[in-house]
Amino acid sequence: MNGRSKGKPSFLAKCLGASFLTLALPISAAQAQDAATQGTVITGARMLDVLTGKMIDNPAIFVGADGRITGIADARAVKWGGNVTHIDLGDKTLLPGLIDMHVHLDSPADIGGYRGLEFTDSFWGMTAVGNARAMLDAGFTTVRNVGSDNRNDIGLKQAIDSGYAVGPRIVPAGYAIGATGGHCDSTFLPPSLEKPQEGIADSDDGLRYEVRRQRKYGAEVIKVCATGGVFSRNTEPGQQQLSEGELRVIADEAHQWGLRVAAHAHGAEGIKAAIKAGIDTIEHASLVDDEGIKLAAARPRPVWFSMDIFNTEYTQAEGAKNGVLEDNLRKDREVAQIQRDNFRKAHKAGVKMVFGSDAGVMPHGQIGGQFKTMIDYGMTPLEAIQAATRNGAQALGREKDVGAIAVGRLADIIAVDGDPLANVRELETVDAVVKGGKRVR
Repeated sequence: MNGRSKGKPSFLAKCLGASFLTLALPISAAQAQDAATQGTVITGARMLDVLTGKMIDNPAIFVGADGRITGIADARAVKWGGNVTHIDLGDKTLLPGLIDMHVHLDSPADIGGYRGLEFTDSFWGMTAVGNARAMLDAGFTTVRNVGSDNRNDIGLKQAIDSGYAVGPRIVPAGYAIGATGGHCDSTFLPPSLEKPQEGIADSDDGLRYEVRRQRKYGAEVIKVCATGGVFSRNTEPGQQQLSEGELRVIADEAHQWGLRVAAHAHGAEGIKAAIKAGIDTIEHASLVDDEGIKLAAARPRPVWFSMDIFNTEYTQAEGAKNGVLEDNLRKDREVAQIQRDNFRKAHKAGVKMVFGSDAGVMPHGQIGGQFKTMIDYGMTPLEAIQAATRNGAQALGREKDVGAIAVGRLADIIAVDGDPLANVRELETVDAVVKGGKRVR
């Protein structure tokens, strides 16, 4: 839809004329009246409609008891009753809550290499709580956590949803799936200290079982490692580690269960295999070639690139101090500029793209800096913002819930100074966050 109702104007719309907006879904006269007499209203100086790209002045966003938006009006022309809770965000620009499609909440950025052995097993889940709060404070109200040990992401999601912790909406993957000795396997220890790693399999039946097992215990997306990686040991980013047939088994099984699949894939051949196999999002896509870009742009079932093109400065500046091994720093140096150049090429070719930071490689609260890098490498400010809102919701299959300030969707809203379409760096310092119609203090 184009973001505006094509149906007949509601009762309140008739009263207010063109000043009343019904974004994405029409509402009835009764709903419009209810919006002005109960629930919550959120106001600001202006609002970016990411579905149309238009800036709207003086919005009044009405929210029901379920945390969903019931109506949007011109605040200068509508009055609301005393039973309405008013969240006045002042002279700010309102945007949808941001979506990061590639995070690791249980991965503190300042602990790398063998330094991780200093800490007990439960340490990582404890750090995830603070990292989740940092992401929420940075304006990211929805995140997709692509792989964690001990299902820390699933446990944290349950704690947040139950009110025991404060953080974004989490789409968890549980354990990532991969091949023995590959990027998703444990590669830092000698055989005498190894134990079987969940998520690792070397046959079609084994991979199919791992998909089912992750879903059984709470995964809402399946993460698979199609190639080697930067921060594993004894793997190279360009190495293909699962065949196209194996990737197809994973994709088909996940889709049968209603789950989407994210493939860690730096190398060109692994990227092409993942696209052909039906994988939904390609993570990193660093070494993609022209053929892979064409495949992604043309595939009938949408495939999205999630390219973390901001974090290398942190890795190179702080990695050695944090314990990251020189071999890992070397791999990061080798792929960084190639990945950025390929981001530009993929975007220019029309590949669908989402915002993915790989938070955990760098501090979770700093990822808003990626917007500027996305613009430096070819996107307009609106396209970069849409990658982190509208596109993310589409790639997740959750357009009814998140990704836009629109009637029927959850009232996940952020506020920034100035105009982010003129200066996208406004998104590096978010001034207010509303999640489900409630302001996060």
